[in-house]
Amino acid sequence: QVQLLESGPGLVKPSQTLSLTCTVSGGSITTQYFYWAWVRQPPGKGLQWIGFITYRGATNFNPSLKSRTSISRDTSKNQFTLQLSSVTPEDTAVYFCSRVDAEGTWEFDVWGQGTQVTVSS
Repeated sequence: QVQLLESGPGLVKPSQTLSLTCTVSGGSITTQYFYWAWVRQPPGKGLQWIGFITYRGATNFNPSLKSRTSISRDTSKNQFTLQLSSVTPEDTAVYFCSRVDAEGTWEFDVWGQGTQVTVSS
């Protein structure tokens, strides 16, 4: 059974870079045809897709966040990492990592528990 676990600081200062890591167990991030995504939910708002990294290591980002976002991976640790630069209080949210079934349904079928990130000085 695949499980995802987010980790990283819960408090980030404005203008700094937010960095979160998702550790995957029970399956490899290089397995065809799964993509590995980051999603966030600001307080009182709906889910917002941030971006994903594919099983081959290619990336794709939400256009509204693309200029500030990078996603990388460490296949030896079975982890993928989100970096969001120049954060503002509007980046305060619960951040989730998720697996995407990219072969058929494009369903976000496995989720981490989520981690709260607050941007504040």
